[in-house]
Amino acid sequence: MCRNITELRGLEPAATREEIEAAAAQYIRKVTGISRPNPALADAMQVASLEVADITERLLAGLPARRQPPKTVPPLRRPEVRARLGLSPTVG
Repeated sequence: MCRNITELRGLEPAATREEIEAAAAQYIRKVTGISRPNPALADAMQVASLEVADITERLLAGLPARRQPPKTVPPLRRPEVRARLGLSPTVG
């Protein structure tokens, strides 16, 4: 599991809901210490992840613009990650 939570503020184009949900899921996995939940925990973790995504989306919308974009590219903007996950080649 990745040790760093992805920075989403200041991305161009702005972070998508898909990227926000991925970062929220990453956060939930990190704080719980559970990277592959059993079926009994999966639903609770999914609900928590979506709640964190909603809060994150509101937070990002209310923050001032950033002078420079983040130093790293979010995973879901990397073609090799999208291919590994079976996602379309482009974000959106």
